[in-house]
Amino acid sequence: MQQRAAIVGAPATVSVEEREIAAPKANELLIKVEGCGVCASSLPDWQGREWTKYPLPPGNPGHEPWGRVVECGSEVGGFKPGQRVAFLTENGFADYDCTDASQAVLLPDELEGRPFPGEAIGCAMNIFRRADIQAGQDVAIVGAGFLGLLLVQLAVGAGANVHVLSRRQFARDKALEFGATTALDTEDWWGNACKIVEKTNGVGCQRVIEVTGLQFALDTATEMIAEYGKLIIAGFHQDGLRQVNMQTWNWRAIDVINAHERAPERYVEGMRAGIKATLGGRISPESVLTHKFSLAEVDKAFSMMEERPDGFIKGWIEL
Repeated sequence: MQQRAAIVGAPATVSVEEREIAAPKANELLIKVEGCGVCASSLPDWQGREWTKYPLPPGNPGHEPWGRVVECGSEVGGFKPGQRVAFLTENGFADYDCTDASQAVLLPDELEGRPFPGEAIGCAMNIFRRADIQAGQDVAIVGAGFLGLLLVQLAVGAGANVHVLSRRQFARDKALEFGATTALDTEDWWGNACKIVEKTNGVGCQRVIEVTGLQFALDTATEMIAEYGKLIIAGFHQDGLRQVNMQTWNWRAIDVINAHERAPERYVEGMRAGIKATLGGRISPESVLTHKFSLAEVDKAFSMMEERPDGFIKGWIEL
């Protein structure tokens, strides 16, 4: 039986080709993919880097899918055909995919028909958990894309005073809509970081979350962090070495937290927390899923993410 799969064959070049549907192993689920988020961390795979080897595997780098179980492996328990799930994979830009049953999470009926990029939502929940945000704290978030805006919603819901720095006016407006106290641009990142510190009576922010993966954001975060604060690095830094002001980090006695997870069970835990937060109204993923594309439009989805036109936050592929 054949399926469609997007294949990145060269920089900024995606084709849709026919491939065989794999049978699930004993511990796996075969899933009919309904949709897959397009992640900013995958941009280098599409743009091309000296270390990238093409073509990428069919469906790669789609790693934020959800869909419906078609078949269960002989040793799988707790799942049955027809159930809707979010799951972990690297090949979600395809009609079907197999995943270990331990890396899938059931989606409740209340989310039926709603897009749910579980891996991305799980990342936001894991970052929030590790940030340990408390009511009354000043929290700065550098970057207001999908993750940043979900973190705004979570931090506001936790009772924090949230200050956002973002390049785009549209994203800043969204942050204010979600309850942020402050939303400033990053063009004058140093001056606006100082303004945020002034709003805290010169103390600085007890929590600063960097969500861009860029050097300037680390510098900005360093300017805003309070003594004994926690600086959470959530951006995916993959374009070279970074420099940090270690003297300031030392002097302010801060904790620096790398909020990236590697253990699949942590991602699964985050996805479950994301489902609970969505049902409870603490986050609204659909409010920041702004653009839908077909499988034939994967190139267009990445191009729009690269350009980030007004009104764009995050795209997803419908299958």
